[in-house]
Amino acid sequence: MNPSELDQLVAQIGEEILARMSSKKLDRAEGLGLPGSVCPGCTQRCAQTCEAKTRAIIACGADRVSASEKLTRIAPEIASLIDHTLLKPEANETEIRKVCAEAKKYSFASVCINPYWVPVVAKELKGSPVKVCTVIGFPLGANTTDIKVAETETAVLCGAEEVDMVINVGALKSGDYETVERDIRCVAQAAHRGGAILKVIIETALLDDQQKAMACSLAKLAGADFVKTSTGFAKGGATAADIALMRGIVGPRLGVKASGGIRSLEDVKTMEAAGASRIGASASVKIMEAAAGGISEPAKQDGY
Repeated sequence: MNPSELDQLVAQIGEEILARMSSKKLDRAEGLGLPGSVCPGCTQRCAQTCEAKTRAIIACGADRVSASEKLTRIAPEIASLIDHTLLKPEANETEIRKVCAEAKKYSFASVCINPYWVPVVAKELKGSPVKVCTVIGFPLGANTTDIKVAETETAVLCGAEEVDMVINVGALKSGDYETVERDIRCVAQAAHRGGAILKVIIETALLDDQQKAMACSLAKLAGADFVKTSTGFAKGGATAADIALMRGIVGPRLGVKASGGIRSLEDVKTMEAAGASRIGASASVKIMEAAAGGISEPAKQDGY
């Protein structure tokens, strides 16, 4: 990226932010929910999501939802959007194999795990439509680009079909946009060479609006396939305001994945009003029990 291109990009982002701020504003303080909230007509206090909430999230425009190892039965059209996620550091092989079995049973989009587990998950999911997803530079994003590329190449060789990388947040906040763009581009190229797609985690909780917009623009410029809000390991997760901003910057061609802290019906309504196109959750997705008249056990969050 030469200085002229960078100047044009900054100008474009400024225009996008001004347009966003002049339109209907969302209450940023609403964030994403209270774990003890109850949906109207529901007898169960769920710590994560139910069918109604998940459907509303999808109505926002969410392309993908991530969830951890606690789950219930999932409607097929919803299940196909879910990255079934287990990223806690203490996860053992038995737990990893369990989420793979669940993902195959419920036809989730992918199983998302730390890179060490990619060979195990690839073997467990072989022959199924469920994709193998892993994380790169996770959760801080502060690895060098060479390390991220090597991590991506190794993961793809071991069977990863989707990679979720964390941007270099410190470089972005320092105004070193060329480094951030190159970091994403190199990982995107490594992923695409192996036939994998790239989701770029911008860690919205650590950024202001201009930085979020810049991160999304750089991801788009660098050839990413998705932008994603959060790792789930920072001080906050997805908000509807962030999703609206991200979608406005990347347009209709890139996926937008909201991840982290989606817990209440109120949160989902706010997300829907924002027009999100994909969602990621940090813990268990509770879905079909309500539709079937059953009662779900609360989901336990694992930080994603």
